[in-house]
Order: sequence, then structure tokens, then C-alpha cells
Amino acid sequence: MAYSEKVMDHFANPRNVGEIEDADGIGEVGNAKCGDIMKMYIKVDNDVITDVKFKTFGCGAAIATSSMATELIKGKSINDALKLTNKAVMEALDGLPPVKVHCSVLAEQAIKAAVSDYYKKRGVDPTLIVGEIKECDHDHGCGCQL
Repeated sequence: MAYSEKVMDHFANPRNVGEIEDADGIGEVGNAKCGDIMKMYIKVDNDVITDVKFKTFGCGAAIATSSMATELIKGKSINDALKLTNKAVMEALDGLPPVKVHCSVLAEQAIKAAVSDYYKKRGVDPTLIVGEIKECDHDHGCGCQL
């Protein structure tokens, strides 16, 4: 299984690692049975994500996709952040092996979960804005042995 130089760089030197203590939104996705759990923290000012941090428990690809996803949404509007797809994360990393595509899906879902939490904290139903946050359904090649 070969990884691109960008994947290796974001794994070895992840950007935006940590927590934001007074985060405006926190999203956690993943499944311990799959082995990857991502927690994303966002700080929002005037509908712009001014800061984003993550904590990921998982493989190198999970760390790399978390890192790249934070880089891609930092400084962007919430609407632009919600448009980020797992395919865009993979393209920014110059690809992922097929068995690691689920890591990019988790990164996309972690952003959505954090934005969803942001809206919930403001008394707004996030479903119409963010959509549904998907849990691991094992249809993406995560290798779960359930």
C-alpha cells in the first residue's frame, strides 16, 4: 500500500492538532470497532471558521486526512466548509489507497458534526443546513469484522 508524499507529510507533520477549549462546535465521528475516531473543534466568527483543531485516534491515513481537512476549511465560511467532500480531501492529498478511502469520509463527517454542534448550541436545528451525519455503515471498505 503506497502513500503519496503529501499523505506522509501530513501524517508525520500533522497541522492543527489539539483542542480548542472554548470551541464553538465539536464533532466526533468514527467507530472504535473500525479503529478510527476523529474529533474536530471549530471556532467561528461571523460565519467564518477562524480556527480548527483535531484529535484523531487511528491509522496514518486517518491522521493525514484530518490534518488536510482542517487546512482546507480554516479561514473559510461555514457554507464553504460544508461543501468540502471526502473526494476533495483525497485529491488534496494526491490520493489514498482504496482501503483507506473511509478515512477521508470520516474527515468530511467530522467537519459536518462540528458544524452541526455549532448550530445546536445556537438553538438552530442543523439537519436542514448540515444534513445527516453518517455513522460507520461498513459499506466503505473499513475492514470492520462485525
